[in-house]
Amino acid sequence: MAAAMPCKVAAVVAVLSVLVVCGAGAGEVNYTASAATAYGSAWLPARATWYGSPTGAGPDDNGGACGFKNVNQYPFMSMTSCGNEPLFKDGKGCGSCYQIRCQNNPACSGNPETVIITDMNYYPVAKYHFDLSGTAFGAMARPGLNDQLRHAGIIDIQFRRVPCNFPGLKVNFHVEEGSNPVYFAVLVEYEDLDGDVVQVDLMESKSAYGGATGVWTPMRESWGSIWRLDANHRLQAPFSIRIRSDSGKTLVANNVIPANWSPNSNYRSIVQFS
Repeated sequence: MAAAMPCKVAAVVAVLSVLVVCGAGAGEVNYTASAATAYGSAWLPARATWYGSPTGAGPDDNGGACGFKNVNQYPFMSMTSCGNEPLFKDGKGCGSCYQIRCQNNPACSGNPETVIITDMNYYPVAKYHFDLSGTAFGAMARPGLNDQLRHAGIIDIQFRRVPCNFPGLKVNFHVEEGSNPVYFAVLVEYEDLDGDVVQVDLMESKSAYGGATGVWTPMRESWGSIWRLDANHRLQAPFSIRIRSDSGKTLVANNVIPANWSPNSNYRSIVQFS
């Protein structure tokens, strides 16, 4: 497979090359997220492709449809993947961690490697399809056979959901470009365990009329792992942010966004799922 194609283009080529093998188009696939995203399940079958640079993180800008930035750096370390809908889950699967392994190619090591969902796979070739970075695809190979495995283009793999583990990191909030006194958007990243967030709420330091609030206002998923609040008044910082993970655990970062916050800035919390 050509190494410089983005997720959607790479997957289109993959679809055309395996329809005869699969015997069905993508429209006939029965997608279910529950089995794929449950902890403790047996290894499940999937197919894997790769895109981008052979030793890169996938997208040319080291990002992806989840909104994460610098996925070539810690903690992602280029071990990233696009996921089709049962894995991406309209963005709520962003940040989820999976072990993958391959065994049906002579270049496969059979050893499990952990990847993080950071992008969307628009044209799946199987019920579960990981379109991996070149680095992640090659990591499944025996020593010295990374390029040989990548030359296979499309391979059968197995996968299972595992907890994320980002030693030394707390949950980070990146205030997105375009945020202003009545519109606030934030990227949530580096959550241990589930790795993903299914709800974000914001609490202002005081109400629009000057009194304390103590009220959590639900934010809306904007895209990927970015959540937004469209307010009908000037938002009163500092803000506390509450996040809920896939398994229902809740974490509160009190006053994590300061009164003098600015767009395109990171605000590291002191909290983490455990």
